[in-house]
Amino acid sequence: MNNILQQIHQINVRIQNACMKAGRKTNDIKLLLATKTVAPEQIKIAIEAGCTLIAENKVQELKEKFDALNSVSHTNHFIGHLQTNKIKDLLKYNVSCIQSIDRLDLALKLQQRLEFENKTIEVFIQVNTSNEESKFGVNPQNAIELVKQVAQFENIKIKGLMTIGLFSAEIEKVRPCFQLLKNIQQQIVDLSIPNVEMKELSMGMSGDLETAIEEGATIIRVGTAIFGQRMHPDSYYWNETSR
Repeated sequence: MNNILQQIHQINVRIQNACMKAGRKTNDIKLLLATKTVAPEQIKIAIEAGCTLIAENKVQELKEKFDALNSVSHTNHFIGHLQTNKIKDLLKYNVSCIQSIDRLDLALKLQQRLEFENKTIEVFIQVNTSNEESKFGVNPQNAIELVKQVAQFENIKIKGLMTIGLFSAEIEKVRPCFQLLKNIQQQIVDLSIPNVEMKELSMGMSGDLETAIEEGATIIRVGTAIFGQRMHPDSYYWNETSR
């Protein structure tokens, strides 16, 4: 428990320092806990310490942890690749935002299900800014067109963009991914598309959160730096070819 609390403190210090360097306000940055493979008992410690925004990569993990976490107040996002046949299940577990909308057929099936259940949901459009075949996300060149298409679905509320970025220890190789997402965001803002807000940029993780904040992130996704190393590296969990 103490270790998790200490790690949260260290992340908050990193956020504060990054904001100071970038001339940004600390409260403009939301810390999202990436809780894939993390036990509910550990997640509860973080939630009770004030980290109430959490996210899973897989619908199955959402399902398995739902009852255990239901007693503590928190907000659930979904940040993993979403298959159309999992939409019905996903909507059972109080997910307020899907950060990984990356194709029209997924958005269409989501809209149809939301209409059936008389619900709305917030989403981010996921962009593959590193142009890696192993990554999910719409091609940057097609991102604006996808936003325009998804914006026509009344039950889906576009709130921003998400990217994973390049997995590299060399920060200056990662930075262009974040700059590209920011650039796409600004282009979309300039278009004033109905039913589209571009307030959120979800980018940056444990190893590159400072760079993401410098380049305009509003949500950073942190897992290993708080909960410890997983069995596999991040590249495994975000890799299309590992499914």
